[in-house]
Amino acid sequence: MDEPWYKNAVFYAVDVALFQDSNGDGIGDFKGLTSRVPYLADLGVTCVWILPSYPSLGRDNGYDVTDYYQIRPQLGTLDDFLEFLHKAGEHGIRVILDLVVDHTSDKHPWFEAARRDEQSRYRDYYIWSHDPPPPPPGQGTIFPGQESSVWSYDDVARAFYYHRFYSFEPGLNVANPDVQDEICRIIDYWLSFGISGFRVDAALHMVEPKLLDSTEAEDPHGILRRFHDFATSRRPNALLLGEVDENPDILEATFGSGNQLDMLFNFYLNNDIFLALAREDSGPVIKALQVLPEPPKTAQWANFLRNLDELDLERLSDEERDEVFKVFAPEDGMRIFGRGIRRRLAPMLNGDQRRIELAFSLLFSLPGAPLFVYGDEIGMGEDLAREGRDAVRTAMQWSDQANAGFSTAAADKLTAPVIDRGDFAYRQVNVANQLESPDSLLSKVRSFIRLRREHHAIGSAAFRLEDTAESSILGHSYKSGKASLILLHNLRGAERKAQIDIVQAEGGRLRDLLSGEEQRLERRTQTVRMEPYGYRWLLATPD
Repeated sequence: MDEPWYKNAVFYAVDVALFQDSNGDGIGDFKGLTSRVPYLADLGVTCVWILPSYPSLGRDNGYDVTDYYQIRPQLGTLDDFLEFLHKAGEHGIRVILDLVVDHTSDKHPWFEAARRDEQSRYRDYYIWSHDPPPPPPGQGTIFPGQESSVWSYDDVARAFYYHRFYSFEPGLNVANPDVQDEICRIIDYWLSFGISGFRVDAALHMVEPKLLDSTEAEDPHGILRRFHDFATSRRPNALLLGEVDENPDILEATFGSGNQLDMLFNFYLNNDIFLALAREDSGPVIKALQVLPEPPKTAQWANFLRNLDELDLERLSDEERDEVFKVFAPEDGMRIFGRGIRRRLAPMLNGDQRRIELAFSLLFSLPGAPLFVYGDEIGMGEDLAREGRDAVRTAMQWSDQANAGFSTAAADKLTAPVIDRGDFAYRQVNVANQLESPDSLLSKVRSFIRLRREHHAIGSAAFRLEDTAESSILGHSYKSGKASLILLHNLRGAERKAQIDIVQAEGGRLRDLLSGEEQRLERRTQTVRMEPYGYRWLLATPD
């Protein structure tokens, strides 16, 4: 049986409204995205994750869905989406959509019906109470400081409704079989057009007990299995990529035997990557790799550096989180919810291309499949003047032309501003400036993608941590046949030396996959000089 396609995919996240405007109204759209498919193909990505593009009031970046079966009119028509899907397929690029079914908008027809008629079948699509209990421990509001409770009173229904997210996003009662049927219809509808799966928003929130006095189901993950079974019955190898930010024991239970969620965002490793970068020490990454469960054979981790929410550091201790804050978010305005950082990757690393390349090299070489967001491949910055998590959601910077080549609209008509000041302004940081430069960040990221696609062992073979005799240097390897791929990363801003033990006997060859340099292995133990923030991809083969 062939391995599932997603185990060795390269994922690229796109907010359509911020990527490319085709008609000059200041809002990115599917026609604009379609025009940029050749860029994505040249970059080397193999799957595009489309952030929510359903009709919405736009109060939560599209996660307040009002209709699951349409495209938001500002982004184009269903035909425009299908044209993009076809164009992506012609270039060998798969597409997954966001499945946002933990909650709806309070303007969704289901909620409107539920609040107006207590006898309506839609009433039980949501969770109501006349005397709401306090939430179970650890199940308070997701947005402390912005929402004070998980219960809000509705004047029409004359009852409280439950929501883990914003009050305008009432939580769906996913335990209701009728709601599950609705979700399966949504899955069926979009799979019928040829998409390859879904990113499942708030996956575990859907199956958590909602009330203190409720009896927890004996098998809450059975809901996830139902969705998985349905999706794969419709399209073999359909992907369910889960947003699950939990500790390793819960992550293992969420994979199940590969029959619940096929991939999980690797929040746990993500936290420790940034702790390691802050300390310039490999220890946190080593710890994470040692304690994370191995996914089932058909499952995979989705590794990432940043997504388009905050950099959520909940898996760290208070002391560890403060360490990361001190280095990467020294000002209060750079932090959010007491747990996260609302910055992009490049400015967190002070625009130091050596460190940004190092971070990308880690992303593409650690066990799992890599995922990154639009604009990080060129080192885009953030706009901290924007509210909350919107700081990282600015228009894609294509060129040094007006509005960064994103739109021909007047600047005050743009759906989000372009960054036009400072070190990350679009006149300096853009695709056109980097496209033909072999030393640009964009070119380096393309090289990493090429290597990642050439060496499937990273997503498929068992990895091994290597002792480098230097705490700042992370070493790990993959064995494929008689060859070994050895990855070294110096997290310190000073030159260091790694001592590595090559499994191949003397007389083999050692090739640097990035520089092309090759040498004969005269002895088993090798000393490798590592530049400040340097990295090596080494392939050891017998003669």
